[in-house]
Amino acid sequence: MQRYFVAKEQMNDHMVLIYGEDVKHITRVMRMTEGDHIICSNNYDRVCLCEIDHFEDDQVVALIIEDLPSDSELPVNVTIAQALPKGDKLDLVIQKGTELGAAQFIPVQGERSIVKWDGKKEDKRLDRLNKIAKEAAEQSHRSRIPVIKSLHSMGQLIERKSEFDHVLFAYEEKGKSGEHKQLANILAEAKIGESLLFVVGPEGGFSEGEANKLSDAGFIPCSLGPRILRAETAPLYILSTISYYFELER
Repeated sequence: MQRYFVAKEQMNDHMVLIYGEDVKHITRVMRMTEGDHIICSNNYDRVCLCEIDHFEDDQVVALIIEDLPSDSELPVNVTIAQALPKGDKLDLVIQKGTELGAAQFIPVQGERSIVKWDGKKEDKRLDRLNKIAKEAAEQSHRSRIPVIKSLHSMGQLIERKSEFDHVLFAYEEKGKSGEHKQLANILAEAKIGESLLFVVGPEGGFSEGEANKLSDAGFIPCSLGPRILRAETAPLYILSTISYYFELER
C-alpha cells in the first residue's frame, strides 16, 4: 500500500490533508479515486491507515481508519557521516541507507574527496537528497524520513561529537593490521535507544591527518572486515551489520 509523509499539522484525530507533489502522485501516477486506501505518517510518532474521502483543488482529503504500529525504525539511532564520493554515489548512499534504517546523514568534505560542492548549489543538492530520502522512506515503509544535514568540514563534524553516545569511523588500516572485532565490541556495548555516529571516507579513505584528528577526538577506528569496501558500500555494510545485531540476532 502506498505510503505518504505529511507534516504534523496536516494530521488531526480524524483526518489527513495531503498537498504538494504527493497530490500529483496520488491523482496522476497512482490514479487513485475516492475510497482507495493509503498509509500516512506524520514523520514523528503516528502512522495511520486512511481512506481517500474527496479531492479539493490542490489537496487530497483522507479520513483516518485506524492507527498502525510504528515499528519500522532501527532500535538505535544511526547517523552516517559520508565524505563526498564521486558522481552520484551519495544518491545511492542516501537511498539505500534510508532503506536500511539510517536516521540521519551528514555530508562531509573530506581531504581526499574529489567532489567539491559549490556553495551556491548546495541548497539544490540538499533538496535532491531530501527527495531521494523521502521516496526511499515511503518505499521501505519507514515511519520517519531521515534528516540530511548541510555539508560539514571534518572539524565541524568533530565538534558535534557530544551529540552522540558512540562515535566511530571506518578505517581500512585496522583491517590491514588484522583487527576485525572493534565494531562488534562497540555494538555489544551499545544499548537500545542510544545514538551512533559513523564516519565513512571517500574514495581513497581518510588521510593520515584526518584519521589522527578523529582518533584524538575520541572517535573509534573500526575495520569493516578483511576486504576493502568502496566508499558507497561501507555505510551500507555498517547499517546492515547494525540491523542484524539489533533486529535479527536479539
